[in-house]
Amino acid sequence: MMEETVFVKGVLKMTLSFEQGPIRPPSEAYSLLLRLTRNCPWNKCAFCRTYKGKSFSRRSVEEVKEDIDRVVEVSRLVGEVSQRQGYGGEVNGEVLAKIYESGQSQFYHVAFWLYHGGRTAFLQDANSLIMKTEDLLEIINYLKKRLPTVERITSYARSITLLRKEIGELAELGRAGLSRIHVGLESGSDEVLKFIDKGVTSLQHIDAGRRVKEAGISLSEYVILGMGGQRWAREHPLDTARVLNAINPDFIRLRSLTVVKGTPLHEKMVQGEFIEQSEEDVVRGEKLLIESLRDIQSSIVSDHSLNLLEEVKGKLPVDKSGMLAVIDRFLELTGRDKENFILGKRWGMYRVLDDMADSSRHARVQEAVDRLSRQGSFLDTISSLKNQII
Repeated sequence: MMEETVFVKGVLKMTLSFEQGPIRPPSEAYSLLLRLTRNCPWNKCAFCRTYKGKSFSRRSVEEVKEDIDRVVEVSRLVGEVSQRQGYGGEVNGEVLAKIYESGQSQFYHVAFWLYHGGRTAFLQDANSLIMKTEDLLEIINYLKKRLPTVERITSYARSITLLRKEIGELAELGRAGLSRIHVGLESGSDEVLKFIDKGVTSLQHIDAGRRVKEAGISLSEYVILGMGGQRWAREHPLDTARVLNAINPDFIRLRSLTVVKGTPLHEKMVQGEFIEQSEEDVVRGEKLLIESLRDIQSSIVSDHSLNLLEEVKGKLPVDKSGMLAVIDRFLELTGRDKENFILGKRWGMYRVLDDMADSSRHARVQEAVDRLSRQGSFLDTISSLKNQII
């Protein structure tokens, strides 16, 4: 099964490989990526283009086990590179740089994972919980046996899929090592969910989330700011808060809508069925959402650069006032300074509001704002910059 590997001047050359999918949550940046399923079994969400034109399939247990075996072998080879570099098997920055130079992405992926402790693994693709529970258990048990440093195993799942599993099944997966499940809530508004063809209702989201919590597994629910557009500007945040209040997830992860060409939502926008909110109105919706979260202990996480206010994060209820203060600080800016921050953030010149205090950066961004405004291309530029992040 293992293919030949050779070293040339201390740099590994190999053809050994294992299968990986295209995406993972930002919070799994340091995780080993193992592909259990290919693409998405639903693949109809109007805002998503990740798996459009691709068919869904389940990989066999044996295929996944073979990939785990390959990761074990690559891990051994990473250690051998370290030994040859004189570091005694330690995966440090110098070893990581040497492996990066080889230009072999999967070899580097495993080295990067080991460099960060080799403690977490993420099961790909979009809905790995669709596999039979006994198959998932066999894979998780094998993963922990072959890679004993792994302490946390996570996966995406659709609410509909979770409803097809008994709470006992989920609890068994949790005991085996499935630590966290990531669910795309997107919205709690039934009208919005139907419009974006999410294939689930708000009640089903609530039931599924509660099942995960009852099974003792950590739950991350993803919310897309601005998903209601202008039509459901209030319903989207208010109903989303209602659903989150009913679930009390461990994490509420904020994302901001960007309408991407090639998606059904873009077609709806072109046809006038969907009108995007302005950046400021998206922030007002974010404020309404957080104000409406009550009697829960979730952590709000803004771990994506598409979010205008990445510094809106904290633990409920203790940090709620601080998060709202950040939002109010933006909303209280003058119109000119709002435009300055929006462009600076989308341009990569700013990360947080305090970055505007740098006079040289502020002046450079303002010059660009004024130029784009004269040309009538400010909003188009913002849209283009956001699309580059996707």
